[in-house]
Amino acid sequence: MSTLRPFHLAIPVDHLEKARVFYRDILQLEEGRSSDHWVDFNFFGHQLVIHYKEKSETDVHHNEVDGKAVPVPHFGVILGWKDFHAFAKAITPHITFVIEPYIRFEGLAGEQATLFFYDPCGNALEFKSFKDDNQIFAK
Repeated sequence: MSTLRPFHLAIPVDHLEKARVFYRDILQLEEGRSSDHWVDFNFFGHQLVIHYKEKSETDVHHNEVDGKAVPVPHFGVILGWKDFHAFAKAITPHITFVIEPYIRFEGLAGEQATLFFYDPCGNALEFKSFKDDNQIFAK
């Protein structure tokens, strides 16, 4: 496969300005182009676009993982180990976690740090880090 390229992800938000402030000021993402209905962000080298969409009634889905209710769908980024811990520390005063930062598979293959939270419009995000990046796709 060719060199990894940035991905593009567009998500719905029911309050463009609240979401813009959250991604720009809380998550510290660089804002790019925008219009009255959407805003681009540099999401750790990838393109995240928030698009205004009226709120609709949707089912909230969860899967049980480690005895925790993991929201589905969700999106996020795999950060470096030190970057994950710095990021978690920086956002903690501003975030209500769905799943607080914790370590999965501690001392085992695939050891990883993870956390979950919702943006102000109900989109679930997960940020994680592997102790050894060679374990990201390990079976």
